[in-house]
Amino acid sequence: MIDQYIWTEKHRPKDLKNYVGNEHLRSKFEGYISSSDIPHLLLYGKAGTGKTTLAKIIVKNVSSDYLYINASDERNIDTVRDKIKTFASSVGFNPLKIVILDEADYLTPVSQAALRNIMETFSQHTRFILTCNYVERIIDPIQSRCQAYNVKPPSKKEVASHLYNILQTEGVQCKVDDVAVLVNMGYPDIRQVINSAQRQTVGGKIKIDASSVIEQSYKQQLVEHLSKKSSLRSIRQLVADNHVQDYNELIKFLYDELDNYAPSGSEPQIILHLSEAQYRDVHAVDKEINFMALIVNILKTET
Repeated sequence: MIDQYIWTEKHRPKDLKNYVGNEHLRSKFEGYISSSDIPHLLLYGKAGTGKTTLAKIIVKNVSSDYLYINASDERNIDTVRDKIKTFASSVGFNPLKIVILDEADYLTPVSQAALRNIMETFSQHTRFILTCNYVERIIDPIQSRCQAYNVKPPSKKEVASHLYNILQTEGVQCKVDDVAVLVNMGYPDIRQVINSAQRQTVGGKIKIDASSVIEQSYKQQLVEHLSKKSSLRSIRQLVADNHVQDYNELIKFLYDELDNYAPSGSEPQIILHLSEAQYRDVHAVDKEINFMALIVNILKTET
C-alpha cells in the first residue's frame, strides 16, 4: 500500500495519546470516544494542523463503519449525495455510521444546503465529521447542527519533537539544526513539514534544499516588513529580488500569517483586501502589480 511509503500517512497518530498538540480538545474527544456518543462535528483551522487526523482517530477508536470523502476532489454534490446515501442506507457491521467530509469548505453554498438535508435524513444512525480551513465558508444551518472546534497549530517545539521521532523511526541521520530548519520552513503546516523532510532525505541523511530555505526566508522577511510597516520601496525590492512565481500562493501565505503582522482590530479589513487580490490574481495581466496593490492596501489599513 502507498500509505506504507508516505510518511504523513505511515506516521499519522492512531489515538489521542499520540496526537500532536491541541491539549484543550483532548478531554472532550476522549469523552466522545469512551461513550461512543458522537455528535455532528465541525473541525476548522489552518491547513495541516491535524483536523483530518483527529477525525480519523475518532472513527478508528469507536465501533463504527465510516466513509471518507474529500470535498475538494468530489465537488459535484450529486456524487457526494449518492456516495453518502449508498453508505448510510446499507447494512453495516456496526450500529453507528460516520461520514468524514474533508475540506467541506470547497462545497458551494447550494451544495452545502443539499448536504444539510442529507444530514437530517440520516441523522438517526449516521454522524458527520466535517473539516475545513475557512469556517466562515460553511453555511449557518450546517454550523448550527455541529459541535464546532478550532483545531489550532501545535507549538513549534511539539512539531519538532514529532518530526524528530519520525526521523529516528525511519533511521534518518539528522542534526538538531536540520530539524529546526525543516520546522521553520513548513510551520504551522505539520503535513508540509513532514513531506519536506521526506523529500529532502537522501541516502538516510537530511539534505536541506538551499532554495527552499531562501524561499521561506524571504516570506518571513515580507511578514516582518508588514508588521513594521516598512516602506513600499523596500517591500517592492524584496518581491522583485526573489522572482516570485506563484502570487496566489503568496497571498494565501499572508492569510495564514495574518496574526503576525496585522494590527489588532484590522484583521477583517485585511482579509477583504486578501480576498480581492486573490480574485484579481486569476485575471491580472501583471500579477506583480496586482500583488503590490494588495501591499499598498495592507500598509494603509488602520485599526
